[in-house]
Amino acid sequence: MAKAYHIACEKGDVGRYVILPGDPGRCEKIAKYFDSPAFVAENREFVTYTGTLLGEKVSVTSTGIGGPSASIAMEELYQCGADTFIRIGTCGGINLKVRSGDCVIAMSAVRAEGTSREYAPIEYPATADYEAVSALENAASALGYAHHVGVVQCKDSFYGQHSPERMPVSYELLDKWEAWKRLGVLASEMESAALFTVAASLGARCGSVFSVVWNQERKAKGYVEEDCHDTDKAIRVSVEAVKILIEKDRKKGE
Repeated sequence: MAKAYHIACEKGDVGRYVILPGDPGRCEKIAKYFDSPAFVAENREFVTYTGTLLGEKVSVTSTGIGGPSASIAMEELYQCGADTFIRIGTCGGINLKVRSGDCVIAMSAVRAEGTSREYAPIEYPATADYEAVSALENAASALGYAHHVGVVQCKDSFYGQHSPERMPVSYELLDKWEAWKRLGVLASEMESAALFTVAASLGARCGSVFSVVWNQERKAKGYVEEDCHDTDKAIRVSVEAVKILIEKDRKKGE
């Protein structure tokens, strides 16, 4: 096949297992956890490195911000031979038990974005792959990191969350935010709903792990804690989870 139009990769360039950060600047940092990492391609927001873990070819490709570009990355990586994806990024806490610096592992995602609607009816749930969730949880536990597993909310507008009062549809944004709180949603981010739904349409595996930057609900209640912009814990969890999946797949003979 020719090089994929957006990610500028072709078959053989990437491994079966791919870690998906949003920020292109995180790719080199993640690749340093691989054995023999090498730069592969850069085009637009898509940066790719490939190396090995436990002797298996693995890659990291950035997706940019939001569902549209994330879905493009997954589609084209799948065309290049990848079938297992771990999204790693940041999120904002919603549930009061979620603190800055914790890790959140998405079991499923609220589809409050647009990309997934072009793949599946809205009644279809955006759900992570069970093996990916299990690997992420086991990795976080083994590393001793505080973590939470549950539902996350995905949206398309960052400022729709952080400045809802000034939006013409403030009534809808504020009412739905209250619903997410009352339903125990852990955190808010921007890609998992799309990625889980695209993965389901492709027959691929996908999971997500996030570092919590802040929790605006905890701040509103008067809790004092510093914002956390260090994503190293989530990165380490994603890398260890990929190793767990590699070993599991080998035992299954895949």
